[in-house]
Amino acid sequence: MAHSLYAMVFALLFFPAAAGSAEGSSPGPEDPSAAGPQRLSAAGESELRGIVTAGSLETLQRPEFGEYHAEIDDFYNSAGYALTWVVKSRPTARARIVIKRLQAADNEGLLAQDYDSPLWADRLEKLAVPGRPAPESELLRFDLALTVCAMRYSLDLHLGRINPRPFRSAFDVEPDIRGPSDFLRKRVLSAADVEAAFRSVEPTFPSYRRLVKAVQRYKELALQDDGEQLPVPETPVRPGDVYPGIPRLTRLLKLVGDLPRHAAFSPRRYTGALAKAVKRFQRRHGLPTDGFLGAQTLAQLNTPLALRLRQLQLSLERWRWLPHRFSRPPILVNIPEFRLYAGSVQSQKVVVGMAFKHETPVFVSQLTEVVFRPSWTVPMSIQLAELVPKLEKDPAYLEKNDFEVIDGKDAVISTGAVSAEVLARLRDSRLYLRQRPGPHNSLGLVKFQMPNAHSVYLHGTPSRRGFWESERDLSHGCIRGEDPGALAA
Repeated sequence: MAHSLYAMVFALLFFPAAAGSAEGSSPGPEDPSAAGPQRLSAAGESELRGIVTAGSLETLQRPEFGEYHAEIDDFYNSAGYALTWVVKSRPTARARIVIKRLQAADNEGLLAQDYDSPLWADRLEKLAVPGRPAPESELLRFDLALTVCAMRYSLDLHLGRINPRPFRSAFDVEPDIRGPSDFLRKRVLSAADVEAAFRSVEPTFPSYRRLVKAVQRYKELALQDDGEQLPVPETPVRPGDVYPGIPRLTRLLKLVGDLPRHAAFSPRRYTGALAKAVKRFQRRHGLPTDGFLGAQTLAQLNTPLALRLRQLQLSLERWRWLPHRFSRPPILVNIPEFRLYAGSVQSQKVVVGMAFKHETPVFVSQLTEVVFRPSWTVPMSIQLAELVPKLEKDPAYLEKNDFEVIDGKDAVISTGAVSAEVLARLRDSRLYLRQRPGPHNSLGLVKFQMPNAHSVYLHGTPSRRGFWESERDLSHGCIRGEDPGALAA
């Protein structure tokens, strides 16, 4: 059985917004690049080769590009070191489309300034002076700047701005695309739709696309919001109470879409449609949907929308760190949402590790086996910190809770009351505790084995109480599924 499981941290907030179609994504028949690449003089080609070899271009905001040297050299070598984005001393229509995409990189949660967004208008203007062909040195610098920025952008879009994996280790767009040089040459330069070409290197998950839309929406909302903070009373505001923050609460909930624009409400009293809108806000933020304006709810309401935007941008970055394709449908665990998704057919609640103490790590692993009626060998940290103190107070604790003492070869030493000698060896980590299979086993009746460096896996649990909570960070790091039987099936 070989599924893939990865745990991933996403923003707590999704907000759908209509995505406008990109203008000018196709170069069109008037593209002068149809005339072929612009050749350089021998001196110009020598100058371009020298800059590429040096790995530094002074006109870039980030002049050093040494990490891309081999890719850029390959890109220009494939065209005989001719210019790619310039024909007849003018930027091609395709070059302008790519520049427009770089300038809008913030829409994908990236930073447009990383791709020289403040400089492109001036660069284009200098190449558009009537009757003045730009010097060859200026043309080749424009062309190289666009190549470097487009390459940086395609890599960041595919792997993330802070790629946790070695450079080029996972630029797995298609079998014939070995790296960003191939991508620009084989996909972007020949694309009928440049926008679609760039989208092909992004994660293909529906949640990623929703986040892209949310980023674009929250860019607008953050500019529209006045940022006023809601007053936080000593006791929760309940439906029917008078609350001085009604005007601000109304503006905010209308802005983010939880309160209909034309909803009727009292200007002083917290009632009706406003309380219903707060419940919707609470549900979206993983809070108890009681409609009360308590400390937790007000803290979320007072979170600046600019910070929400940053959360969404960081979530897009984390999506890019993951594999983009799977041989089988993956199992996704959205840690702060406390939910598990198995392909498109199942979603269930999960309990994850306690925040800042035993948090569930973010990782990718293969699911190698499903174990029914598992035993549980207690991690040494839990044995020493939690179970040994219980045994010191009650020597019969093992028998009452289906535990047994084993040695390093899994041989059973004791299943009954613990003697002082055995307790001492447990305390010294020379013996181990194991809980026998059964309905009271801490792993429940099913365990999903997925080898990883964190010793974390997914399993059931005999305790149902945790699934009643809205904040379900209650474990020592492993992931407890609400319905492991359904997942196993």
